[in-house]
Amino acid sequence: QVQLVESGGGLVQPGGSLRLSCAASGFSFAIYAMGWFRRAPGKEREFVSAISWTGGRKYYADSVKGRFTISRDNAKNTLYLQMNSLKFEDTAVYYCAADPQYQASADWYPNYWGQGTQVTVSS
Repeated sequence: QVQLVESGGGLVQPGGSLRLSCAASGFSFAIYAMGWFRRAPGKEREFVSAISWTGGRKYYADSVKGRFTISRDNAKNTLYLQMNSLKFEDTAVYYCAADPQYQASADWYPNYWGQGTQVTVSS
């Protein structure tokens, strides 16, 4: 059974940093593409970032490029999202997702999803 469990969310001031983690189990993590998405209050789900099996390819939404960094540790079956220079508009529930196919596209819709972790940017 595929499980994706996000952690690391919380309340942070504008300009601050957070690191999200996603612990994966129930599938061959090392051969799956992984990604992060988010849903802000009253808005549609938004693509944030994607990473290929080995981590050699990464793709970011323009809204987070230069501020967020996606990475993975295949030995630990864990995906990360380092978020720096956080803005009010980054407030959202952040979801981890997995799919056998990597897509460098904001239209990517992975097969498997976690339950999400809340990130709130507020002063």
